[in-house]
Amino acid sequence: MPYIPFKDLNVFYEKMGNGEPVIFLHSGYSRGILAFASQLLDFQSKYTCYYPDFRGHGRTKCSSLEWNTPQLVEDTIGFMDALGISRAHLIGYSLGANVGLYGAVHYPERVSTLTTIGTSGYADPTGVEQFEPEWLLEQEQQATINQMIERHAEAHRGNWQEHMRQSANDWRLYPQLTSEQLSSIRCPSLLITGENDPFVGETKIKQLSSLIKGSRYLVVQGGSHRPHMLRENPVLVNDAILDFIGSYPIFDR
Repeated sequence: MPYIPFKDLNVFYEKMGNGEPVIFLHSGYSRGILAFASQLLDFQSKYTCYYPDFRGHGRTKCSSLEWNTPQLVEDTIGFMDALGISRAHLIGYSLGANVGLYGAVHYPERVSTLTTIGTSGYADPTGVEQFEPEWLLEQEQQATINQMIERHAEAHRGNWQEHMRQSANDWRLYPQLTSEQLSSIRCPSLLITGENDPFVGETKIKQLSSLIKGSRYLVVQGGSHRPHMLRENPVLVNDAILDFIGSYPIFDR
């Protein structure tokens, strides 16, 4: 699979399919294709799908271990520039959903449609302390530690503790978008949450949708923070997103 260099990065990404570009923006603690494994087949039959690993994650390489959500937005635009993608459909999950919101606010000309999964649009540090490296060591959560070491080995170069600190810091701080900024989003937007998502849920997704003019939302009954994944309801979520983005062809706008 390819790498593409730009700025201070060597970004690892996977690409498959044909058609208009769709960029999948993964969650924290995850990596491109892993966060969207249940979307691969449905989407690649209709679109050119890109699954980049964010700075500090997966197999993307950088001399610095520091990152935050606003920086990931700039990287996403840089990724598009490097590949000659002028506009794309963005589909973001959790951290990636926040990156998508920032992109729609600051780079509206580059975002054809926005789909978010698992964000309320506001910072919510609920549970973040259980992802601090000190807590993981104290509680002997070796399985999680091993997963982070393996999953992000190339990005953090063995310093899994710094990776977890960066992730926790970003979780606490972002997104930092105001209601006015969220209300400035004009691209067609689909906002998705699981009914039982501890960070979002129906009340918060309705609030976010009320700010983004013309947006629609989907509450997945019985769903958690990751309703698009296997063993939850990926068929429902995939069909909803495909129907949504299919209504807004990039090249007809």
